[in-house]
Amino acid sequence: MRRALRLALKGRGKVSPNPLVGAVVVRQGRVVGEGAHLQDGGPHAEVHAFAAAGAQSQGATLYVTLEPCAHQGRTPPCTAAILAAGIRRVVCALEDPDPRVRGKGIAQLRAAGLQVEVGLGREEAERQNAAYLKHRRTGLPLVILKLAQSLDGRIATAAGDTRWISGEKARTLVHRWRNWTDGVMVGAGTVLADDPLLDVRLVRGRPPRPLVVDGRLRAPLQARVFQRPGAVLVTAQSAPLATRRAFAAQGVEVWTFPSRAGRLDLRQVLERAGNEGLTSILLEGGGLLAAAALRARIVDQVRIFVAPCLIGEGVPAIGELGIRRLAQALRLEKVALRRLGPDLLYTAEVKYPCSPD
Repeated sequence: MRRALRLALKGRGKVSPNPLVGAVVVRQGRVVGEGAHLQDGGPHAEVHAFAAAGAQSQGATLYVTLEPCAHQGRTPPCTAAILAAGIRRVVCALEDPDPRVRGKGIAQLRAAGLQVEVGLGREEAERQNAAYLKHRRTGLPLVILKLAQSLDGRIATAAGDTRWISGEKARTLVHRWRNWTDGVMVGAGTVLADDPLLDVRLVRGRPPRPLVVDGRLRAPLQARVFQRPGAVLVTAQSAPLATRRAFAAQGVEVWTFPSRAGRLDLRQVLERAGNEGLTSILLEGGGLLAAAALRARIVDQVRIFVAPCLIGEGVPAIGELGIRRLAQALRLEKVALRRLGPDLLYTAEVKYPCSPD
C-alpha cells in the first residue's frame, strides 16, 4: 500500500478534479504490475496496473488507494476491469465519497465473490486526497492559506516593499504548490502592491486559475493577472456595471455577490468556486484577505514561511480577527516544521473554536 500511495503522487497537478490514485498488483508476494492515474480523463490506476501485469493478474491481490469506481464515466468502470483481470482480493485504503461510487464499487466486488478489505493506509490516503474528499463531501474546495513573513510577523515594510522576504527554495516550492492546486486567490491590495502574474514559472506544470477578490473594484484592468486566460474577478453586485463590463469584454470572468460596505461573504465565493469544479485554492494574501478568510472560517490549512529577518513597523501577515480573549484564538493542529534554506516552513491544520451557540 505504501508503494501504491507513492505512485498516486505522480498525478499531482494533472488529474484534478479527479482523485490521486495508485494501484499495485501482487501475486505470490511479488509485485507484478503497478500504475497511477496520470491524466484527467485518462485510464485509471487499476487499468495501468493490469496492463503491466498481464496474465499474472489472475488470482492476484490488488492494492489500491481509493475505492474502485463502479460507474461509466469518461472511462469504463474499474470494477469491471478488476473482474476481467481475474483479481481475487482487493485491499483499498478508503471509500470514495463521490455519490456515483460511495460503497457501490466495494459492494459489486464482494457480490462477485472477491475478498475486499478497506482501511489499510487510510490516514495517508486521506491526506493525499484532502482536496478531492472535501469537495466531494461538501461541494467546497480545500483552502490553503500561504504566507511568507518576517520573524516579527510582517509581510511587507511600511513602504509596501515585499520582495523578497522568503528565499529562493521557498519561492520554488510555492510554484510547485500552484501547479498542484486548481486556483490561486489574492486580494486587490496584493494586485495593487505587487502586480503578480500568479502563474507557474519556477517549475514545470499547469498554472492555477487566478481569482482576485476586489469588492470595491480597486484593481486596474491593466494588471498582469487579468491578462491571463481564465482569470476571475470576484466583486460586489453593487460595483459599477460599466467597469464590470469592461473586465468581461477583456475576457475576465466576473463573479458578483451581495456585499456589506464592499465586503463579500467569502463562503459564497467558495461555493461558487466549488460549483465551477475547483477542488483546491491556494490563498496567497494579503493580510486583509487572510484575516477575512479566517474570520469566515473557510481556511483549512496554513503554510507559513518564516524568514530570519526583522522588519519592525510594517504590514502584518494577518489583519484583525476580532479576537479579544486567548480562548477565542484559532489553534493549529498536526503541526509540522521544515527547513528550506534560511527559512522555516510551518504547516498545520486550522482548528476553529465552537461558537457561543
